[in-house]
Amino acid sequence: MQGLMTILHVETTGELWWVLFGLAAQLMFTARFLLQWIASERAKNSVMPIAFWYFSLVGGLMLFAYALYRKDPVFVLGQSLGVIIYSRNLWLIYANRRATKDAA
Repeated sequence: MQGLMTILHVETTGELWWVLFGLAAQLMFTARFLLQWIASERAKNSVMPIAFWYFSLVGGLMLFAYALYRKDPVFVLGQSLGVIIYSRNLWLIYANRRATKDAA
């Protein structure tokens, strides 16, 4: 454990857990691009699956929490705007689905 803490430049177990959380958040956020790429390759067209927005939202919220822990105003601002955009896209998707269902 001490070796991992040295590699990640942390001094306490609490900091280690936050850095591991931050790494998991970044992996979640990166996974959305892989998901979009795979979906587009399968469709032979550029597509944006709904899961992209869920990965974006969860990854963004996790990175936002990590940014708050790090007390980094630039990082906090950047992630907060993204979370609003991802949430709005999901809202629009579901509103459109409801409207389509009601019209049918």
